[in-house]
Amino acid sequence: MLHRYGPGEIQGAAELLRAGGVLAYPTEAVFGLGCDPQDLAAFERVFALKQRPAEQGVLLVAADFEQIERYLALDQVSDAQLHAVRASWPGPHTWVFPRAAAAPAWVAGAHEGIAVRVSAHPTVAALCRAFGGALVSTSANPHSQAPARSPQEVTGYFGDALDGLLAAPLGGAGQPCPIRDALTGAIIRP
Repeated sequence: MLHRYGPGEIQGAAELLRAGGVLAYPTEAVFGLGCDPQDLAAFERVFALKQRPAEQGVLLVAADFEQIERYLALDQVSDAQLHAVRASWPGPHTWVFPRAAAAPAWVAGAHEGIAVRVSAHPTVAALCRAFGGALVSTSANPHSQAPARSPQEVTGYFGDALDGLLAAPLGGAGQPCPIRDALTGAIIRP
């Protein structure tokens, strides 16, 4: 059964995530699907909903740097590189870091690194704070379909197969944020 949460019900949405649920929530440009990154069963449900190959991996979204720090092999990143990344946050910038041992392998898929973002979107940041850590974030759509940009599109794609939907406004971005390599600054996805 799909649980619907309004903008003032973030605590309930966080409880659903802590209980192993999969939640659709608004991000900067599109709705995302999220779960606890440490919960393999929830993670596998995200990929089943998306009908997406698990080797593709996902990114983690957080309210602040401290929520993602343990997933990153910061000993491989220079102070200058880390400063450049942190200067872009909070904001619509995803960076791929070398992955620490604490990062679940399933989050990265077949990739060596791990993609992370500290979001400036108030709903995402509040959800991560209420949950108590970083969340899986991948666009809310079946593989090769357009990402959902409204609660109606989310329910059209997933219906009651989804555990929860946090219906709140998207951020103002017109397209998903760029992804860059934290070590080189190279653009992976414009």
